[in-house]
Amino acid sequence: MIEQFVLDNLNTAVIALDPELRVSYLNHAAENLLDISERRSYSQPLETLLTQPALEDDLKRAQSQQQPFTRRKACIRINSEPVTVDYTVTPVDYSDFSILLEIHPRDRLQRITREASLIAKQETAKSLARGMAHEVKNPLGGIRGAAQLLERQLNDNDQKEFTTIIIEEVDRLRDLVDQMLGPVKPPNLKALNVHEVIERVIQLTEAETGGAIQFVRDYDPSIPEIPADRERLIQAILNLVRNAMQAIEQHSPLSDGQITIQTRVIRQFTIANERCRLVCNIRIIDNGPGIPEDMIENIFYPMISSRAEGTGLGLPMAQSIISQHKGLIECDSKPGRTCFNVYIPIAL
Repeated sequence: MIEQFVLDNLNTAVIALDPELRVSYLNHAAENLLDISERRSYSQPLETLLTQPALEDDLKRAQSQQQPFTRRKACIRINSEPVTVDYTVTPVDYSDFSILLEIHPRDRLQRITREASLIAKQETAKSLARGMAHEVKNPLGGIRGAAQLLERQLNDNDQKEFTTIIIEEVDRLRDLVDQMLGPVKPPNLKALNVHEVIERVIQLTEAETGGAIQFVRDYDPSIPEIPADRERLIQAILNLVRNAMQAIEQHSPLSDGQITIQTRVIRQFTIANERCRLVCNIRIIDNGPGIPEDMIENIFYPMISSRAEGTGLGLPMAQSIISQHKGLIECDSKPGRTCFNVYIPIAL
């Protein structure tokens, strides 16, 4: 039917309900939103698929008054997960349909807006790092060369010790600047198992901490191999795990710390205005103190750190590496729970 063809190609989730408010039809957008097929949902009460305190009243009001009704920024729960939506209830008189429910998810729009801001900040950070590298590396080269020339003219070993310190410190600053710039060559992408990468990161972290911190694995075994540069991906995930470990260590013994690593597949996900059919989502969740509110918006800038001894380069470098994989890192934090979400496309 032409009507069904049109509805199935809408981005808006459309649910048709019978007079008893049972599902008669879902378009493809509604199937994706509710994560259920039309066949499985047929004749089920709507409340078994989604819950929202005012929704049933709105449906009955539209049904009794024969008037459409719209509610903005409503929080519905789908599979126990909260989703912010706008919805419109429209009474109809068509075959087995009594009510049409149109749902417009707002979370995706908010996430895209937040992501656009994050990408803009990342580009600003890259420009800042490149400018700083140019301004710093040139005089560093001159200082190093002058120290080497001076060292050749000195006969006193005690005095040579000072030139050695100058050269070593210049090299340290040069390496720091190189870290800010991150990898310059494009990644060597090969199909790999993301869980093998995560297990390597856990192994390295456990060796570093003597197994003091507890790791909880929550893997989705159905995730296919992803195109990635193994060494760089290990470095990015390791930076995030170390960040979690150091945050825990600041406020409690490592033995009280817990880092949960989850993997999931997300379908029809947008990254940097590119709609990806399948995305690998890696979540690194720690039970540390959380990131201060005044810092959360700037943590992917270089040199931003809550630790006195921190360089503030770990997170920007991780973001840069994941960006080279056409992915993105987002952060959500509150006291007792910080979650870094890594998104890497499996298929565009």
